[in-house]
Amino acid sequence: MLKKLFQSFRSPLRKPQQHIRSTPEVLNSSQHSLQRSQFSRYAVSIVERLQNAGYQAYLVGGCVRDLMLNIEPKDFDVATSATPEQVRAEFRNARIIGRRFKLVHIHFGREIIEVATFRANHPVDDEDEDSNQSSRNESGRILRDNVYGTLEEDAQRRDFTINALYYDPVSERVLDYANGVHDIRNRLIRLIGDPQQRYKEDPVRMLRAVRFAAKLDFGIEKHSATPIRPLAPMLRDIPSARLFEEVLKLFLSGYAASTFEMLVDLELFEPLFPASSKALEYNPTYTHTLISEALTNTDLRIKQNKPVTPAFLFAALLWPALPAKVLRLQERGVPPIPAMNDAAQELIVEQCQRIAIPKRFTLPIREIWDMQERLPRRSGKRADMLLDNPRFRAGYDFLLLRESAGEETDGLGEWWTEYQECNDSERREMIRDLSGKPDATGAAPRKRRRTSGAKRKRAGSDASNASGE
Repeated sequence: MLKKLFQSFRSPLRKPQQHIRSTPEVLNSSQHSLQRSQFSRYAVSIVERLQNAGYQAYLVGGCVRDLMLNIEPKDFDVATSATPEQVRAEFRNARIIGRRFKLVHIHFGREIIEVATFRANHPVDDEDEDSNQSSRNESGRILRDNVYGTLEEDAQRRDFTINALYYDPVSERVLDYANGVHDIRNRLIRLIGDPQQRYKEDPVRMLRAVRFAAKLDFGIEKHSATPIRPLAPMLRDIPSARLFEEVLKLFLSGYAASTFEMLVDLELFEPLFPASSKALEYNPTYTHTLISEALTNTDLRIKQNKPVTPAFLFAALLWPALPAKVLRLQERGVPPIPAMNDAAQELIVEQCQRIAIPKRFTLPIREIWDMQERLPRRSGKRADMLLDNPRFRAGYDFLLLRESAGEETDGLGEWWTEYQECNDSERREMIRDLSGKPDATGAAPRKRRRTSGAKRKRAGSDASNASGE
């Protein structure tokens, strides 16, 4: 069922072109649309200064790619033959960062230009490796990458062809080593080199392929897509802190909905969100709808320049996995509300083993979920107290999200929508109208504790009951 559900979202596959060239195709200013005025003046000045000091230097990667696609770049990167120490010697406002991949950040007020030294291929034999410069683990994943090389070697080490374009703002020429311009024109994501080896070197490249495909609306070339499914489990070996940063890039770049579809299709979602992946398998329609709605809303807010919080995003991604955990605890005799609290804690702890969600986000996640149990309890002064709660808005939005995914809440979302728009006397009338309703007085959970095992099982079968309604 899951396979059928996502069949229509399968990434386009295309035929490969030739491999990377030993010498680049050179495009003069008349052969491309780039102009030096489009690039950060600070980045251009860094290139000029390094060239004047006798080094090779180019603007490279995403800024070149994006400007060719008429997309405004988020940042500007420089690649150079100068070592990090040599770059720092040229710029007083520079500092060397990183250990696994040593870089230089040059600060111009709030703008930071990243400068990387040309990288070379890693030695094939272990005895040839200098552990201070290069190291891999047993599966081939690169643990340290400070093997410096030539411009040609740097191009070969780039991940995708569309990121292996070098722009010289002095001569206004583009150097293309890997048919990157061709792939941009054909809207194609293609790995440089052997895809299986490149993914093993750094499994996060599989996530980057998806992120670029979603952001640029590109297809993933057949040979680059084929190894992803069998190699997807390698993401479990990536440090959880690094995966947190990668997940934010995946879901907070304005293309989260399409990113989610591709992650599921390429079997990359399970290593990131194992519990939610199980929910997607056993309750696909509800889980897919809720997550897709949340991600679509996130994309819309980003396009409207409205703030988004990772807490709400993770709350939605994980929520469909809660009912099964709540049900299991209730079957052991745990009352509904403690079962909800224990299941939420268990789920977050498990998830943080895969993706290191910081405490500043896990606490709001719990508060958003807790609000789902509190929103049905509206008698007396409870409704006004909830309205004043700083997490009310997020909890209310989450309630509407659950309803849009098909959860039955007996009109709870509509009630709260109306309550917010009413004056004080109208609100008092709404509260009086609730008299006798168990969900408004808080009596419902006590009744559920006396239900039979069979009824309790049915009650825990959806997320609204799991929240204590």
